[in-house]
Amino acid sequence: MLPPLRFAPLIKRLRWGGTRLGSSLGKPIGTATDTAESWEIADHGTDQSVVLGGPLAGWSLAQIVSQHPAELLGTTATQTTFPLLVKFLDAHDRLSLQVHPNDQQARRYSPVGRGKTEAWLILEALPGSLIYAGLKSGTILSDLQHAIPAGNLLDFVHVFEAHPGDSYLIPAGTVHAVGEGVLLAEIQQTSDITFRLHDWGRLGTDGRPRQLHLQEALECVDLTRGPILPQRPHTISGISANHVEEIVACEHFIIRRHQGRHSWNLEPRDRFQIFMVLDGQIDVSSDFGEETLNKGETVLIPANCSPCRLRPISAATVLETFVP
Repeated sequence: MLPPLRFAPLIKRLRWGGTRLGSSLGKPIGTATDTAESWEIADHGTDQSVVLGGPLAGWSLAQIVSQHPAELLGTTATQTTFPLLVKFLDAHDRLSLQVHPNDQQARRYSPVGRGKTEAWLILEALPGSLIYAGLKSGTILSDLQHAIPAGNLLDFVHVFEAHPGDSYLIPAGTVHAVGEGVLLAEIQQTSDITFRLHDWGRLGTDGRPRQLHLQEALECVDLTRGPILPQRPHTISGISANHVEEIVACEHFIIRRHQGRHSWNLEPRDRFQIFMVLDGQIDVSSDFGEETLNKGETVLIPANCSPCRLRPISAATVLETFVP
């Protein structure tokens, strides 16, 4: 039996990052002004989440998957790596306009490659902050091929304003970018294969334009992906006295948002569960003891964990993720 697992965040500094991972979510960013991502749960090559405390303190997520696969993932799981990458992201500047491959396409680039479908929940957005997601209806491949050298690629991209609380499903093959001023939580397949279509004319640290991946990106673009719209949450009843909404559901993950001040017992699923505290504080109790999670903190509940209870210390908002 495995205990609830908390990991040290992996902090990523990139040119488009800012400071809100520290100021809004309490991440240990020091004086850095370019902190872009906090990887909360990661099993991606050398990027490994490491357990903070308890009987598995110091273990990497890869070690737990390797040595306790059924206990962590569930008895029906066959993955050799943890299937999801969970992060917070601060876009002080715009990300590049990009696309990710699906599972089949990813294997062209790596024999162990995995596609990248992702979901976003907007936590904060400055007035006028934008999301770029999906192609305008009727766009065909030749439109993109001609628009790239002509410099008018955005004429074919769906652009809209970001609003806190909105969630989006970004399937693999979707042209997308996060605009400046957006702080979000992201759940994605464990993959970091990204192909840039457009980078706003920016220069890298070497003073040269950053590399684009036009051929690969155009090969992976799903032209059937029209404009991406916010997901329509629907209420899930019978779980607790809190307000519970399912905000994203796809073949790779299901995401629910819990809001309220009432305690609840976790449902046994023979699946791992991930909880991210977006507002307030919660206590997580099990046979291994009780631990408090603050805003911006994350816990992984293994598939065979002892019965767990989550208790908001005051009104809290918690994001739950599990696999179908």
